[in-house]
Amino acid sequence: MSSTTPAGTIRYRAAAKAEAGTPEEPCRAGTLAEGAGTGPRDRRTDRSRFARLLGHCAFLADGHPVGGRGHSAVSPDHGGTVDVLPPFAGG
Repeated sequence: MSSTTPAGTIRYRAAAKAEAGTPEEPCRAGTLAEGAGTGPRDRRTDRSRFARLLGHCAFLADGHPVGGRGHSAVSPDHGGTVDVLPPFAGG
């Protein structure tokens, strides 16, 4: 992605925050797949549990649930926020 793409923010919640080792990080990506998928995994090759956990997380792009949409088709607003929500008891 171009360096002219405004940086957004990835916010990790609960177990995702613990496995990522940070509550949030900036990201430059055009799609959710690039920003909250391959990018964070590639930066944390020493954290295999983090990569596995991401496969079970729900995502919000700019406050809207991503649901079953393909992550390559989801483009958060420029400078927007992606929330990474791990599964949790009760719903």
